[in-house]
Parts: sequence; C-alpha cells; structure tokens
Amino acid sequence: MNAERKLKFKIAVDETEFEQIFRLNYKTFVEEIPQHAPNPEHRLVDRFHHENTYLIALDEDQLVGMMAVRDKRPFSLDEKLGNIDRYLPPGRKICEVRLLAVLASHRNGMVFQGLLKLLLDYGLSQHYNLAVISGTVRQQKLYKHLGFVPFGPLVGSQDAQYQPMYLTLEEFVEVATPLLNVPSTADRALNPASFLPGPVSIRPEIRAALDKLPVSHRCTSFKEDFALTRTLLCQLVRARRVEILLGSGTLANDVVAAQLSLDRAPGIVLSNGEFGNRLLDHAERFELPFAALEYEWGGVFDREQIRQFLDRHPDARWLWASACETSTGVLNDLEMLKELCAPRDVKLCLDCISLVGTVPVDLNEVYLASCVSGKGLGAFPGLSMVFYHHEIAPQPDKLPRYLDLGFYAGQDGIPFTQSSNLLAALQTALKRYDSQQPFAEIVELSNWLRPKLRELGFRILAPNTHASPAVITLVLPGETSAQKLGDRLQAAGFLLSYQSDYLRNRNWVQICLMGDCSRQSLVALLTELRKSTDACSH
Repeated sequence: MNAERKLKFKIAVDETEFEQIFRLNYKTFVEEIPQHAPNPEHRLVDRFHHENTYLIALDEDQLVGMMAVRDKRPFSLDEKLGNIDRYLPPGRKICEVRLLAVLASHRNGMVFQGLLKLLLDYGLSQHYNLAVISGTVRQQKLYKHLGFVPFGPLVGSQDAQYQPMYLTLEEFVEVATPLLNVPSTADRALNPASFLPGPVSIRPEIRAALDKLPVSHRCTSFKEDFALTRTLLCQLVRARRVEILLGSGTLANDVVAAQLSLDRAPGIVLSNGEFGNRLLDHAERFELPFAALEYEWGGVFDREQIRQFLDRHPDARWLWASACETSTGVLNDLEMLKELCAPRDVKLCLDCISLVGTVPVDLNEVYLASCVSGKGLGAFPGLSMVFYHHEIAPQPDKLPRYLDLGFYAGQDGIPFTQSSNLLAALQTALKRYDSQQPFAEIVELSNWLRPKLRELGFRILAPNTHASPAVITLVLPGETSAQKLGDRLQAAGFLLSYQSDYLRNRNWVQICLMGDCSRQSLVALLTELRKSTDACSH
C-alpha cells in the first residue's frame, strides 16, 4: 500500500527523466526483448525521441514505467507496412503508441493501469480518437481484452514479433471500464450521467452543502449566508440587486410580468422558440399590452427586423425576450438588444434561465432578468431569482404578496420561509465562479463534442455563430425516433432531454452541458449513440 501511494504518473519534462527513459528502453528492448543490439552505454535513445511525448510512472524519483505517444506521420508502422490508412477507420485523428515498458519489479497492474489512465487523459486533451500500436505477440490476450483490433501482417524479427493493432477511443473507454474505473453500463443505469437542462448533474461539494441540518430563515447565520449569496449572484452578472425566490423559473418570469403590469405601458415580446412563446403566455395572462415579433424555431434575432419593429411601435416602453432559447440552443444577442433598446428608452427584460452560469453575462442596462439555481449554475432546482438595478417599492394593493418584488426588497429579501439547504448549495455552486474557468470548461467540451456528433450524422439545430455552448439540440432524421433513442439511452444510463412535448413533436433530442460533465462521460455517450441510432429507426 505504501508503494502504491508513492506512484506518480506524469508527462516527462526534464533531463533526469529522459535519461531514465533511455535506460528503461535499453533494459526492455535490448536485454528483455532482443529487438536492438547491445551497446556498452546500456542506454537506448529512440529514433523519434524529439517527436515523442513520454507518459511515465515514477516510484519516488525512480522511473518504473513508460510509453511514448507520437502523431507525426509517417509512423513507424507506415514504414513497415506502407500507408496504414487503408487498414483503419476513416476520418480519425490518429496517434501511434510505442515503447510500452514496465520494470519487472512493478508488474502488478498498478503501473499499467495508471499509464492507461494518463494515456486516456492525454489523448482526450489532444483530440486523438484512434491509436495504433505494434503489440508484442506475448501480450495478445491483454490487448484484445482492451479492445485492440489486429490489422496487417506481423512485423519485427523472429525473436521479437509484433502485431499491428488499432484502438478507437470509444471502444477503449467502453471495454476497459473496470480497469480505468470508468462506470460500466450497469453502474450508469444505477447512477445515470445527466445531460439534461435541469435538473443537472450535481458536483460532490454542492451535494454535501445540501446535506446539512436546516436552519431558520430568521436566524443571524442564515441572513449572513443569504446576503453573501446575493452578493455573489450580483457580482457574477454585474447587477446591483437581486431577489431570491423559493420556486421555479416560471415564478421568476411571473414576477417580471407582475412588475411590467404596474404601469400598463405597451411593450414588445420576441420569440424564437418554446421559451419565447412562454413569455408571450406570461404577458397574455397578465393582460399586458404588447406586440409580438415571432421567428421560426431555431431562427436568430435579426437586428434590422427588430429595429424596424421598434420603429413601428414607438410607444413601446419595454421589450422582453429569452437570452438563451433552451428549446433550440440558440444564444440570442444580448448586446444587440441593449444597443437597440437604450436610445429608445425601452426597458430590456430578459429570461436568463439557461444563460447565467454557462457564458459570461453583463446585465448592465437590463431592467429585469430572471434566473434559476438548477440549470447553468449547477445547483439544485428550487430557487429562482430576479435581477434589477433600480429602487422598487412594495405594491400591496396591486400584486399578490408572493409576486411582489418590492415586498421582497422591503424585507431584505426574506419576507417568507426560505430553504437554508438550497441556499447553501447555491452559494457553494457560485463560489466556483471566482474565475472564468467554469465557462472555459463548457466551451472546451462543447467544441470537442459538436464535430463528433456531426461525424455520427446528426444535424445540430442552432447555427455555430449563435449557439449556446451548453445546449445542443439535435434534429434527428425522419427514420430515427427521438422517443426510442431517448428511451434506449436512458436504459443505458444517459439522461438526455427528449420527453417534453415541444421536443417530441419535432423529433428533437438535446444534450446539455450545464452540470458536472466530463469528457469521459461524453465519450461513453458517443459510443452509445453510435450503437443506438440505427436500432431506433422507425
């Protein structure tokens, strides 16, 4: 156990590590496997040394295992067999893995397992999705167990024969799950990977924050935590004020509509999807006077059309739109809306429910904006919020208590019972945003995933120039049933959004990256998508 704790896996970077690599290379491929001639220095420098990336295992400072990764063509196998592309699946980013060696004293499986995990992480970071190797014939059973596919004739000498093989990234993750501690299909069925727009997959530290004894919303400690949470929210979106509501995003949008109903001024509602249509419904239920500018689902707000629409409605005093249309994955242009509204003295109101937490947001010059805890912010559902900048007075004669934003403001944000547990989880989630890293992680995953989905034949609804990195709406071909595909993926342990009427009616499926998502879970999802799509044809 002590020796296991000392093992360290890393990429080789300094001369002392490289010198140990040369000597382990000699020990393995000269003394143990007679592939190269002996020499008096007892060191073997690989001919591709300056192009290799070495993944190594250290026990204290001693090198005990290694492998080399290289992506520059021609590979050593190209030189032996001619261009090997004819043997390989097309359209892949390929690397060659060579020089796998482990000291005899450390061949207990731990070094090999650690090197494989490091190889997976490094391969993902470099966007490799296929590896080729020359596997010693002595370890054919092991390689086949890991999912390697033999191709071409044997290479090497009579005393050191090797079988050319390739391995796809998806197959590696799927087949080697016990070795790499990646959840198996059975494990995923019990603990599914969520790619829903809500509820999202929750990080461990956020789950832990929820699991505390509840405290009264009237006690001093709760008020302090409440004040800190409001501060963190305002800092995240550059708003002066926020009220936190115990309820869903629908409640927050009702509160926005309630505020707009106070002076009965006419306005405009923009819609390019389901949640824009819901804003129309909010406005109608509050009997707001408004004109609607509606786009096709998946369409993008057009500056000139909106400018002309505003000019045709010069009495409009507010404009309400969804900043991120969750149903389609379209990211609407917030800055463009600000620029159109500000010179006309039109109050801009936004549904930011799928926006906040997924991309940087600046709510300066936004009159009212709604948000929730359980989507982009990655906390539990149950809290919603309304951001604003101006003074708001209570309206006891005009609004119900629960919808009166001024009543919240007059009570320091806590007029009614609040959940200390949901608040603690939200506060923990917000503390992740002390840097831009959470946004960068979503963009990186999204940029990696989208081309792979297209390679599988899926059409992504939102155009790249106006796509939310956190919402990917897939338009399935007519012969593929979204309902069947979603059911099959759910049975395999992957939760995608497909059951809402507006998705089912259009045969759409959504993959959302709002919660605790990882590259490994997405690789496993892609593997299952590849298997399931053909099986779900009508």
